[in-house]
Amino acid sequence: MTPVQTAFGETNMKKIALTLALSVATFAAATAYAANPMVGGAPMLATKNIIENAVNSKDHTTLVAAVKAAGLVDTLEGKGPFTVFAPTNEAFAKLPAGTVENLLKPENKATLVKILTCHVVAADAMAKTVRAMIKADGGKHMIQTVGGCMLTATMKGKKIMITDEQGDVAHVTIADVQQSNGVIHVVDTVLLPKM
Repeated sequence: MTPVQTAFGETNMKKIALTLALSVATFAAATAYAANPMVGGAPMLATKNIIENAVNSKDHTTLVAAVKAAGLVDTLEGKGPFTVFAPTNEAFAKLPAGTVENLLKPENKATLVKILTCHVVAADAMAKTVRAMIKADGGKHMIQTVGGCMLTATMKGKKIMITDEQGDVAHVTIADVQQSNGVIHVVDTVLLPKM
């Protein structure tokens, strides 16, 4: 036995080693956890997929209801990778009165699918990548969505803005919310296709 083991006893040394190991693991987990921003008052875990995280955000209940009504849950739980520009409840509330209620009706499913898939890109594009593409393209980068919409990404300072096919501008309010199957960028405006 070493002098240290003699002074503390072998059992105490094992307890100290275990406590240190747990502290390091807890710190590492907390550091990884802190890297992903909170959204809608809920932690967004990079180990969960887009749907698993979105259902916990109190700011995205309308989006989740729309995704369910459109039958896109399985798609957004899929392997991906996806980049989702996720409009908040406030973004949906900016639409004309009755729009959301009408879109959620079964007879409007095709329109709802088109609108929602205009928020999804088949890539894992972190904000740094989007900014680099905007700069490389002289200040405007065209983004094709899964729904066939062409969005225009621009910047004001370091803030990313997305312009839809109707000319409406959405600001990315929370960027780089990592998911197991991609990334979410929270936006303040619903992105609409040409109608």
